[in-house]
Order: sequence, then structure tokens, then C-alpha cells
Amino acid sequence: MPSSSSKEPPYRRAPPELEELQKQLKEFLDAGFIQPSKAPYGAPVLFQRKSDGSLRLCIDYRALNKIAKGDEEKTTCVIRYGAYEFLVMPFRLTNAPTTFCTLMNKLFHPYLDRFVVVYLDDIVVYNNTL
Repeated sequence: MPSSSSKEPPYRRAPPELEELQKQLKEFLDAGFIQPSKAPYGAPVLFQRKSDGSLRLCIDYRALNKIAKGDEEKTTCVIRYGAYEFLVMPFRLTNAPTTFCTLMNKLFHPYLDRFVVVYLDDIVVYNNTL
């Protein structure tokens, strides 16, 4: 990992953001999406306000996106409650759409052009009677 991705202190948060951070952290842990990490580096976490006013958790993976071939440890993010790494593919990784599309094409290969179409993150299943 580039030295610019060293483990930096987590960003400071306003109390409403801390509350949302704790909520989303618990959801991700309970769902098995992340696990505690001992990686020597981590990407910073920030929030983006959505149009409905809710907060979307975002991880700044720009440094990671500059390097090739990754593994779970490289998805480590740092927050005030520790470091966590993803066990599933997170959003905003450069190769995530291509990797997902390739996996779906392999999975649905026997059915492609018969009754399944895969386009990026859309999967259409069709038949003549619908």
C-alpha cells in the first residue's frame, strides 16, 4: 500500500455523525460485512448527506484505487472505534463494477442470451409470457 495510505487518526465527528457511525458500524458487523482489522494502514471515513437528509458512510479509497490486485486487508478503514476491513466488496473501489459483472456473467453463463441479461449491476430475467 502506498505510504500515503498510512493509518492516520480518524476524522473528528459531530455528535449526530458519531451516532450514525455507531449505528452503521453495528449493522455492518452484525451483517458480516466487516470485521476488526489489524492492518498497519487504513482509509479515512467520511459522511455524505443524501437528498433525503440521511447520511451515507463513504470511505476514501483513492490511494487504494491507484494500486493493482487487492485483498481484504487493503479495504481497512479507520474510525474512532478501531480499524475494520470489508469481507464483501465495498462501493467505490475502481474495479468493483467490472469484478461484479464478471462474476455474474460466470454465474449465469448457461442462461445468458436464453433468458438472462447481465449489464453492470442489473440482471434481467425474462421469458415470452411476461
